Amino acid sequence: METRHPPRTEYHHVPPTQTVAVIRRIEPVGAYHRLTLDAPAAATADVRPGHFGALAIGGPTSATLLRRAFSIHRADPTAGTVEFIFAEHGAGTRALARHHPGDTVDLIAPLGTPFPLDGGPQRAVLVGGGYGSAPMATLAEAILARGGQVAFVLGAATADRLFGVAEARALSPHVHVVTDDGSAGERGRVTGPLPAAMAAIDATDVHSCGPMPMLKAVTTLATAAGARSHTAVEEAMACGTGLCMSCVLPVTGPDGVTRFLRSCTSGPVFDGTTVRWDDTGTLPADLEGAAAMTPYAPKETDPA
Repeated sequence: METRHPPRTEYHHVPPTQTVAVIRRIEPVGAYHRLTLDAPAAATADVRPGHFGALAIGGPTSATLLRRAFSIHRADPTAGTVEFIFAEHGAGTRALARHHPGDTVDLIAPLGTPFPLDGGPQRAVLVGGGYGSAPMATLAEAILARGGQVAFVLGAATADRLFGVAEARALSPHVHVVTDDGSAGERGRVTGPLPAAMAAIDATDVHSCGPMPMLKAVTTLATAAGARSHTAVEEAMACGTGLCMSCVLPVTGPDGVTRFLRSCTSGPVFDGTTVRWDDTGTLPADLEGAAAMTPYAPKETDPA
């Protein structure tokens, strides 16, 4: 279907900084934790909604070697602080949650490709799944500051896993809340109220962050209605800087060729229509270079 609006292609890249950040606050927010770091070198005016930070959380002698990547919730250049929202999923995030004010963590930020804000005022629906809504309030503020309009659709499995509802209601009269079990808002998924949210502001853009199936479904609905879909993917990132190639996704370029792109550098924000959602985690046969890749067959001379 032909879109009603010209494509947005400008993304904002800034050089990251590595710094030893001091924890100012760490506090529970529903099922999540809000982490506030004193990190003046990273908390610059160049930080945009959709940028993320990578934290080394185990210390120099820890067996937890890989960094953990989190969307930046807020960066305050005046206070010199950067805020993150995170959930306890495994050993690394559990260790991070046990930190205290005054402890230090090694931070690289800002990283990645943020949500696009070029091309004039947007009428945008912001869709967040769980703590995927962490960048949405600052994104809304940026859109409103440019003369645009916003609506929100925020969803989670349960009420305590919602994030940012109060901030959203302070920014827009169009806020839809859904939970899988109906413990807050309507029972259902974010795709339920999305068409109504788009219609309420005649949306030109839909910005989303959350689980991959949600991003696929949101992109389908947004593009069918003639809006652009910008998705912040939640791929596991081992380094966050583009070195390890662990976070690649099959993405189709303007030339129609599918290539593996790194979520941490080319993303985490992608044009949702270019991501081959059903092929994530696989090696598509038509991927550039895939035809030359053949399975390894042991030779008789190989050692047993």
